[in-house]
Amino acid sequence: MLRIIIADDQASVREGLVVLLGGLPDIDVVAAAADGEQALALVAEHQPDAILLDLHMPVLDGIETTRRLKADHAQVAIVVLTTYLDDSSVLDALRAGARSYLTKDADRKDIANALHAAADGLSVLDPRARATLMTAAAPQSSPQSSTLPDGLTQREAEILRLIAQGLTNPEIAARLFLSGHTIKTHINRIFAKTGSADRTAAIGYARRHGVS
Repeated sequence: MLRIIIADDQASVREGLVVLLGGLPDIDVVAAAADGEQALALVAEHQPDAILLDLHMPVLDGIETTRRLKADHAQVAIVVLTTYLDDSSVLDALRAGARSYLTKDADRKDIANALHAAADGLSVLDPRARATLMTAAAPQSSPQSSTLPDGLTQREAEILRLIAQGLTNPEIAARLFLSGHTIKTHINRIFAKTGSADRTAAIGYARRHGVS
């Protein structure tokens, strides 16, 4: 039995989801919230397995609620259910710690599957949200991309640009939706190809070669 909380500021949507999901044999809706502050309080009280969370709510929006949940209740899986598919909404939610991202045209089976998957540590993304994510993670084109120096790949050049902008490894990983280990591996290759002993040297290299 998966214990969940539902948070949505629209009463009709919230109550509909309670009935829709509460009727399933493997889901127990333990509480419902009308805003982010209520959601945080109810999570602290009930300690659910997962929360189904709208993004745009009064008092405390879904993004900030997600951040606080990750900080204070990291064991609770966060599934976003929203009408918004713009780049900012999708990326901000995932960066804040949401595990899955669905739109409100998802059916009951899809929502239930996403909740169970999230509780098991897996991610489920609406296909349109996935497309947004892939676009954001793709290397950005640049005038130098076809003639990169010293055998740098486009991904390595992109990471070198972010290093030159002063981003840390965790910040680069979050920006590109890559693991910290992957970023470290790319940076080691960048250092080897550019003959850089450290980040300062790599930044100097980037500026000399117009990569930054």
